[in-house]
Amino acid sequence: MPLTDAVKNTMLDALGGLATTHMSLHSAFSITGANELTGGSPAYARQPCAFSAASGGSLSIAGAETFDVPAAAVVAFVGLWSAVTAGTFRGMWPLQSTADSPKPFTAVSGTDIITVDAHGFANADQVVFWDLGAGSVIPTGLTEGVIYHVRDVSGDTFKVAAAAGGAAIDLTGDGGGLVQRILPEVFAGQGTYQVADLDIPLVGA
Repeated sequence: MPLTDAVKNTMLDALGGLATTHMSLHSAFSITGANELTGGSPAYARQPCAFSAASGGSLSIAGAETFDVPAAAVVAFVGLWSAVTAGTFRGMWPLQSTADSPKPFTAVSGTDIITVDAHGFANADQVVFWDLGAGSVIPTGLTEGVIYHVRDVSGDTFKVAAAAGGAAIDLTGDGGGLVQRILPEVFAGQGTYQVADLDIPLVGA
């Protein structure tokens, strides 16, 4: 039976209060906190963060945080930690707009087609796939957290490629889970990146 929002809010408030004190930027997904940015002048550093009370099964940061970003860096994911350096890694989420919440998908290996009701994606959008848990299986051919490019959009269906304009990924097994738009940013030179909003929904529960 799905959890109520009240229970989800309690769990998310525990995450926000679990000595989760700092936010980080990452170039690629990791379950360990790897791929964190480094270097630059001014140098990149984690930023302190705080959270508003969870509502509607989602947790949000209480205020915007601005990071120094080195030249040639890719900013794709934001992470949470228990300390300004080292510390305990709490998880990471794709950089996105507030409208880009995870959406359930199914995929069929025979056609390489991914189906998402009212997904709103367009060709060349970038997306990531997540395991929903509770027995869901990411289709063979896709890797959780890897950034893919949308192609062949038609109604509620699309395919994905490893690179913009590339060949469609060959799905060799059926599956499903969650898919989410991601908005990575590439820095040609030294700059700053502001995380103005971060929403962490509790899904699959």
